[in-house]
Amino acid sequence: MGPLWSLGALLCLLPGSSLAQTVRVLDEVTGFLGQEAVLPCHFVKAAPDSKVSQVTWMKEASGRKQNVAVFHPEHGPSFPMDREGTRIRFRTPSLEDTTLVIGPLRLDDQGTYFCEFATYPGGNQDGVTHLIVLAKPTNTAEAHEVKVSNLEQPVATCTSAQGKPPARITWQSSLGGNTSTSEVTNADGTITVTSQYRLVPSKEANGQRVTCVVEHKSLPQPETLPVTLSILYPPEVSIVGYDDNWYLSRNEAMLTCRANGNPMPTEFIWSTSSGPLPKTVTVQGGNLLVQNVDASVNTTFICQATNRVGQVATEQVIFVRDKPNLDGAGTTGGIIGGLIAGIVALAVVATGVLICRQQQKNRMDHEEDDLEGPPPYKPPPPCQLSDETEPEAPRYHELPTLEEREAASEAGPGLEDDDYLDQINPIYDGLSFPAMEDEAALTPLPTDKAFVMSRAMYV
Repeated sequence: MGPLWSLGALLCLLPGSSLAQTVRVLDEVTGFLGQEAVLPCHFVKAAPDSKVSQVTWMKEASGRKQNVAVFHPEHGPSFPMDREGTRIRFRTPSLEDTTLVIGPLRLDDQGTYFCEFATYPGGNQDGVTHLIVLAKPTNTAEAHEVKVSNLEQPVATCTSAQGKPPARITWQSSLGGNTSTSEVTNADGTITVTSQYRLVPSKEANGQRVTCVVEHKSLPQPETLPVTLSILYPPEVSIVGYDDNWYLSRNEAMLTCRANGNPMPTEFIWSTSSGPLPKTVTVQGGNLLVQNVDASVNTTFICQATNRVGQVATEQVIFVRDKPNLDGAGTTGGIIGGLIAGIVALAVVATGVLICRQQQKNRMDHEEDDLEGPPPYKPPPPCQLSDETEPEAPRYHELPTLEEREAASEAGPGLEDDDYLDQINPIYDGLSFPAMEDEAALTPLPTDKAFVMSRAMYV
């Protein structure tokens, strides 16, 4: 081992040794179809007495090397694979910079290239570069016009044409459809990829968006292609404008034929179930205008809408009244009044809730203040009557009447007149009159006693 190691170290130190010389190239170069590719190549001398006599670019094909370009200091450049010298050239024709430029690129330019220097005394030195030719595809996506059906069919197609290598296509959608993909190799070696998006077409899918996503090495990021589906379906027709209040001599009543579909209906035909349209009717596309309501419009109007998919008709029965229908107005007013009343009720309830909350808050604030302040004032208890109270005076309904008093006087001695009068119910005081003394003025009463009217007369 000792003699062998000494020999290797000696070879490294010798001037012009091949181990110290370097050919600098890129391991891989990527070019695009129709554009130029640059293959750098430089020779680095390890010793000043090393000499380069020639550089040759070669391409490996079918296991053999073919000369592509040669540069000799005396004879100049030559291009065996490009006799016209229009596609292949040296960037700087010299032995110091032997970078090769190829373009416009063709797909058959892809392969393995060798940059080889003929040196003295080191012999031939080379570097290897792999050239990859990419074909940037042309990506398109489109929707297919299909009719509503119960069978699954393609509704959109995405194509990545003339790419190399083949592109990868995916779909983004919330409709839950299926996809199918196929590839075709073109005559120039490029590949076209076609992907179809399939589903059961329905009118709900019309106008929905699906997105085609194309990924390829030639693209810095995936390309997204949105597609709006177009599902054809016949018109959906309705007639609006009849308010159940068409009456004789009403002015400018109108019916409108509304229709949706794909494509949108453009043709409307009005008719009646009893024959031709009344003379008082004017047709303006989807509108039917009645200038003056009369008995002739007491019929059934029919509107037929048409698009490329089909024709659909609907009808509206008209009842002409002798007088306006006020119930409808009352109902409408009642609805409006109910809405207003509901709004007012809600406002009152909300106000009451706010007031209650404010009162509760104030009460809680007062309770907190009471807890922190002096005890609240309590009024003294009511006075209690002593046991020795004076007897109550007799109530007015317990005193005897005048008749009772006369009966008592006849039965025996009793109260004097003055004493009796003192005990007469005070309510009769105003009804007592003194005896009349002036005989000239008035006739004296049958008695000289005071006259007292019985309380029974005033009860």
